[in-house]
Amino acid sequence: PVSFRELINHFGGAERALAALPELSRRGGRSSRLRVCPLSDAEAELEAAEKIGAAAIFTIEPGYPRLLAAIEVAPPLVYVKGRTDIFEPPAVAIVGSRECSAAGAKLASQFAARIAHAGYIVVSGMARGIDRVAHEASLDRGTIAVLAGGVDNIYPPEHAKLYASIAERGAIISEMAPGFTPRGRDFPRRNRIIAGLALGVVIVEAAARSGTLVTARYAGEHGREVFAVPGHPLDPRAEGTNNLIKSGATLVTSADDVLEVLKPIAGLGAPGGDAFDASAAVIGAAPAIPEVGDAQRALVLRALGPAPTDLDAMALATGLPPRDIRIALLELDLAGRISRPGPGLFALRVAD
Repeated sequence: PVSFRELINHFGGAERALAALPELSRRGGRSSRLRVCPLSDAEAELEAAEKIGAAAIFTIEPGYPRLLAAIEVAPPLVYVKGRTDIFEPPAVAIVGSRECSAAGAKLASQFAARIAHAGYIVVSGMARGIDRVAHEASLDRGTIAVLAGGVDNIYPPEHAKLYASIAERGAIISEMAPGFTPRGRDFPRRNRIIAGLALGVVIVEAAARSGTLVTARYAGEHGREVFAVPGHPLDPRAEGTNNLIKSGATLVTSADDVLEVLKPIAGLGAPGGDAFDASAAVIGAAPAIPEVGDAQRALVLRALGPAPTDLDAMALATGLPPRDIRIALLELDLAGRISRPGPGLFALRVAD
């Protein structure tokens, strides 16, 4: 997503960016030709979405969630089934354990109902446990389910009735194509969207190694508020949330605690972010493909390692201007030689 945005912003449109891809990836050291999705496949995907009643919304188009567009790893395209106007009001995410306790479920229901009543949209992942309860408690006032698979992939299958209700009265959203069946690695990717859609994330029960903590990490990286409901020290389902509180998350015991923190920022709209620059798409000669020399590229490669590093550290190590470093990183990314382990961070990709 980050390279996609940088390409669009620089070249001013998809056609020019696509035309530049082979040369950019070759400079980065890619030996085989970069495969681009055929036009026929893209058209078939959009037609499949239309058949199931889902809208395809690109980042530069009206209707794309503004808060989500502001994060560094915003999906270039999302599919939405249901209400597309539901992304306008401020939102709060509520997530937690799939194997929640009765007390945890009751708390999640109370939080979701109160937060929804206060005018916020409740976001969650339609998983078992806390997610399900949060959706059900906020359904009447508006809820958003973020799926790891396509918007037509009902998972878990026993949530078919809940899925239908959300699609009718709220919204189902995914960055994956219709018909896509999620893999294990797709659920953490989904969690960045949950955090990106909301002003804050409330964690209700999470074990020490719970995937829910990934959502909390993304929330912190996106500059969102992280709230954690404390639990009994002997309950393993509370270990993750208690650790979040120790690490600086805001301790909350009622929905009013959440509302009090969010009140000053809820009406301010989306924070500033490096989203797509639609004004760059102008008619005229295509800009030249930016170039850096082999020597500069070698300096960037030498400064990289398996440990994540940021642009400032690389500028200090190489003595190169940030523009040259960014161009080299883009080329290396397209060649599959680096990874982006976090916002603004780069690392050499370790061979499998």
